[in-house]
Amino acid sequence: MKFTKNKNILKSDIEFDSKIYKDGTYLKKNSNWHQEDSLWKSEQIAKLLSLNGINPKTFCEVGCGAGGVLKELSFVYKESELYGFEISPQAYELSKSNASERVHFKFGDIFEKDHNFDVLLCLDVFEHVPNYIDFIFNLKPLGEFKVFHIPLDISVLSVLSGRMTNSRRSMGHLHYFTADSAIYTLKDCGYNILGSFYTAGFLRPSRSVKLSSKIARLPRKFLHKLSPSLTAKFLGGCSLLVLAK
Repeated sequence: MKFTKNKNILKSDIEFDSKIYKDGTYLKKNSNWHQEDSLWKSEQIAKLLSLNGINPKTFCEVGCGAGGVLKELSFVYKESELYGFEISPQAYELSKSNASERVHFKFGDIFEKDHNFDVLLCLDVFEHVPNYIDFIFNLKPLGEFKVFHIPLDISVLSVLSGRMTNSRRSMGHLHYFTADSAIYTLKDCGYNILGSFYTAGFLRPSRSVKLSSKIARLPRKFLHKLSPSLTAKFLGGCSLLVLAK
């Protein structure tokens, strides 16, 4: 399958989809813009790159939010330059506190100019974009390697419980994936998959989680020890981290 680069379509998609990120709606629902996940995500990214022998000199994150992931990565990759692009004015304001001599944030659309980085990060982003196929395809020339973090909202439990669309209301997800559909989407856009593994937020210790939620996590934790793949398919709560080229 072949796609033709179409910046006009892409820009209209970004404009359409960005309303909740520009008018403060998303900030009201996610006041910290997920900065609490930054250290954990950066650790997963560093693990994936290390497993594949990649030591980048430049990083770029599209839809970088408050920029916490890039800040954390700068402590691991101490000779790298890191750049983040963000279309939300609220998130961009938050990112300023995470900037440094090597961590740079830009307000605007990454597609407005030609760029090329060693590693391009697209973390929990393309599920928000209406025309996600064109979006993913147009990312290809922006970096040698790409790291995608993709929420896996479709599971047996989420379908049977009717909760699959919860992420639409709370997180703005427009598209839902399984591990297989996520990988095939990237392949259909012309990417070569170099490596991947599941990530599971429910394995992270958190003091803010309610007792009922901690109890609900137990089956996931038990099954995850046996099979992360089965956990993602049946109980959910997982994402997929993918290295592609």
